[in-house]
Amino acid sequence: MFIHKSNKKFISVIAIAAAMMLAGCSLGDFAPTSGVMEAKQEAESEAESIASAEDVSPADNTEQPSEVADEEATEEPEEEEEVFYSNFTGLPITYNWLDHRPLAVMLNNIQAGCPQSGIEQASIVYECPVEGRITRLMAIFEKYEEIPKIGSIRSSRDYFVYYALEYDAIYAHFGQATTYVGELLNSDAVDNISGAVSGINEPSTNAFYRSSDRKAPHNVYIDNEGLIKDRDAFGYRTTLRTGFEKKFKYPEDGGRVTYDSSPKASVIYPGGKSSNAANGFAKVQARFEYNEDEHKYYRFQYGGPHIDLETGNQLTFDNVIFQYVDGIVRDSHDYLGFGVMGGTDNKCIVFTDGRMVEGKWERTDIFGPAKYYDTKGNEITINPGKTWICTIWNDYADDVVIE
Repeated sequence: MFIHKSNKKFISVIAIAAAMMLAGCSLGDFAPTSGVMEAKQEAESEAESIASAEDVSPADNTEQPSEVADEEATEEPEEEEEVFYSNFTGLPITYNWLDHRPLAVMLNNIQAGCPQSGIEQASIVYECPVEGRITRLMAIFEKYEEIPKIGSIRSSRDYFVYYALEYDAIYAHFGQATTYVGELLNSDAVDNISGAVSGINEPSTNAFYRSSDRKAPHNVYIDNEGLIKDRDAFGYRTTLRTGFEKKFKYPEDGGRVTYDSSPKASVIYPGGKSSNAANGFAKVQARFEYNEDEHKYYRFQYGGPHIDLETGNQLTFDNVIFQYVDGIVRDSHDYLGFGVMGGTDNKCIVFTDGRMVEGKWERTDIFGPAKYYDTKGNEITINPGKTWICTIWNDYADDVVIE
C-alpha cells in the first residue's frame, strides 16, 4: 500500500487516522502510562511495611533465642533492586525515563549539511531515499532535553512521519513537501514541532535557530530551551500513551543473542559499492563495518567515517535493519512515496552481532510499530543498544551488497 494523496481525495492512511479521531481515539486522547509510578509506589509501600514490622516489640512471654539465632534474626535479606529497561534500546534506564516520550527529528544528510550535531545520542536512526536520490535521516532521541545542540534540521516527508508514529514521538522538522504531507502534519494525529514555513497552521516560535557557520538551508538547529517551551505551549504529552507497544524484541534481563547458525555479515552496503546508482544510499556512499571485538557496526559515508560534529566520535550501532518497501516517483520533482504499512510479504534483513537474519516485516496499525519476523514466523530478537534502519526501495534491492 502506498502512502499517497491526490488533490481530489485523502490517502487511505489519512482516512484511517481520521476514522480513529472521529471514534474518539486521537493521540491526544490517550492518557499517560502509570506502570512506573505504580511500581515505585508499590516499592515504597513494601519498604514502609518492612520498617513497621521492625518496630514491633516481642511479647513479654517470648522465649529469648540463642546468641546465634539472634544474629540470624537480625540479618535483613538483601533486596533485589528492580532494573528498568528502555523501550527504545533495551538498555538499563532509570524509572523516571522509562515512560518518557521521545522526540523524532529530521536531520540533513546532504554533504554540505554534514556532520550532524547530537546524532550520536540518538537511540534509533532511520535513513530513507528522498528526491535527488540521496538520503535523509530521522533520529529518535529519548533524552532530548539533555542534548544542547541537534541539527542541522531539514524538511519532512510523509513516510518519515509514519515511522515517527511507531514510537509515539513528538515530531520536529523545518519545512515539508506540503502537497504530500501538509494535511497530515496539521492534523491531530501528529504532535508537530515545525518551523514558521508556508503550509503549517501552527508553527513553533522558539524551537529553531540558524547558525552562522553554515549557509542556508543547512544551518537550522534546535534550541533546547525553545523546543521545550513550544512543546509545553502546545500541550503535548511528555509520557508515552496508554497501550504503547515497543517496537523491538530484546533478550530478557539485558542478555545477548548471537545467531551462530546464521550467515556472517561483516560489511554492509545498503546502496551497493557504486556511487552512481539511483537508490539513494549510493550517492552518500553509505556502509556499515562490523567490529567483532566491540560487537558494534561502524557507520561510514561520503568516503569516510560518519561522525558527530560535537564529539568527533564515529557513529556506532548495535543493530542494523534493512526494511524493504515498494516505492513510487510521485511527480516531476522526483518526490518519492514508500509503502510503510503492510502484511508479512515484505522482506527484511536484521543484522546483529555480526550475523544476518532474513525474514519479513509487518505493520497493520498506523499507531503501532512494524515488527520483524524470521522465516519461521518468530519475532526476531535484537541485541540491546542503538539501531539504524535503512528503507530499501524494492526497485533497487539488487544493488544491496553484503560481505
